[in-house]
Amino acid sequence: MKKNTARLRKRFHQAKWDEEVIFQLHNPGEKGITVPEVEEGIRQVAGDGLSLIPEKMRRTVPPALPEVGQMRVLKHYLRLSQATLGADFNIDIGQGTCTMKYSPKVNEAIARSQKASEIHPYQDEGTVQGALEVIFNLEGIFREISGLDRFSFQPSSGSHAIMVMASVVRKYHELRGEAGKRDEIITTIFSHPSDAAAAAIKGFKIITLHPGPDGLVNVESLKSVVSDRTAALFITNPEDTGIFNPQIAEFTLVVHQAGGLCAYDQANANGLLGITRGREAGFDLCFFNLHKTFGTPHGCGGPAGGAIGVTASLRELLPVPLVDRKDEKFFLNYDLPHSIGKTRAFYGVFPVILKAYAWIMALGAEGLRTVSQTAVLNNNYLMKRILDIRGVTSPFPAGKRRIEQVRYSLEKMHRETGIGTHDVTARMADFGFHMWSSHHPFIVPEPCTIEPTESYSKAEIDEYLAGLQQCSDEAYSNPDIVRTAPHNSVVHHIDSSVSDDPERWAITWRAYLKKHVEKL
Repeated sequence: MKKNTARLRKRFHQAKWDEEVIFQLHNPGEKGITVPEVEEGIRQVAGDGLSLIPEKMRRTVPPALPEVGQMRVLKHYLRLSQATLGADFNIDIGQGTCTMKYSPKVNEAIARSQKASEIHPYQDEGTVQGALEVIFNLEGIFREISGLDRFSFQPSSGSHAIMVMASVVRKYHELRGEAGKRDEIITTIFSHPSDAAAAAIKGFKIITLHPGPDGLVNVESLKSVVSDRTAALFITNPEDTGIFNPQIAEFTLVVHQAGGLCAYDQANANGLLGITRGREAGFDLCFFNLHKTFGTPHGCGGPAGGAIGVTASLRELLPVPLVDRKDEKFFLNYDLPHSIGKTRAFYGVFPVILKAYAWIMALGAEGLRTVSQTAVLNNNYLMKRILDIRGVTSPFPAGKRRIEQVRYSLEKMHRETGIGTHDVTARMADFGFHMWSSHHPFIVPEPCTIEPTESYSKAEIDEYLAGLQQCSDEAYSNPDIVRTAPHNSVVHHIDSSVSDDPERWAITWRAYLKKHVEKL
């Protein structure tokens, strides 16, 4: 057997520049770029531009933006990038349900090409046939992956896609004259919290089912809450524990018999591509995250992509426009009489759509299946190894194989040493690793959710395991070094009380000045 040669980077140290906020670098009169004056010939033909803006919308004073020279701006943001433990620097398998995986750099280059980056959403359809063809072809691929009949790429995230699903469900029952009656959405506690939150924002009452000892909600529990008030079932499968519910087809049958719809949260489909499809499980709607399963960057909550699919009977409820083809020409189809309308500006985040398309086309059908097989293999190898680490368990249920991720618990370690998930998360940063606890609710005590995907080699997984092993060894032998971590990061031990006090939150410079400077 090959010897494990995983090497822990104990001498790792994150770059620290003690960099100021960009607003603090403000120096009146400095310019990053000077915009040339409009040429007189252009002015005579097109006007000055300013006169086209209604007077009430014109600024009386310039915006309070920092004035900083171009070279200083470059240094500033390069320094900040060095102080970020990004996905391209670390073995990023500890982000849990967020499915951090490799985003091929060739796809970044494709998306940055002038053919993609310099098109405008208001261009005439005849001038963007290539872009429309990409969207059209990608939809065809997702039809095959899911078994559903039509897709929209308009949502800009997974939670946004769930919101669109909730809107479609509401519209469906409105058209049937049952909107006032069907006001309940059923979900499970280990489905992603957005499945409940997005539906609640749309005005639905949420019924949440809890698992039994095997970690799964059973059919009888579902039957006990299904009624003529059921609008839909919103469910993640596998759930955020990594457990696949083999009774899922029975779930959808029960809901359909009661007159409800079934919506599938497939944000994390890493272990399902080419293996199983939502259509065969009886789902009417589903969505995929392009920025999770399909190899596009997360964008730190920024430009992402949620692909929502529906059966043919729900097609006309999708957001407008859809991309269709007639006489070998692609066009934006707004002819959906019962559409929920637009759910964001334009037609989705096209660079993300393009990257996902390139990723899929590079792999092909067999490649997608291999992605799933490798992700499942990596995850179960990791689980077997990680459960040998002192203080780590995998409840709900213990020892059962999972699909693409596992929600572990450090409760035993915390009980025996006082060191919990928060402490280990901080200590892992000292070795150049990122580890996140889990999203709420914390049903699993002292949770951490780890998902290796198909992107990481056995050697990299072993290296990550070496970090976790080091944290465990220190927790039992020298807990103070873990408790006071991180020591080698940009910011050392963080006072997390700020996160719990809205009076101290400052997400803008103006808010910071108001809350922290003007009070002095």
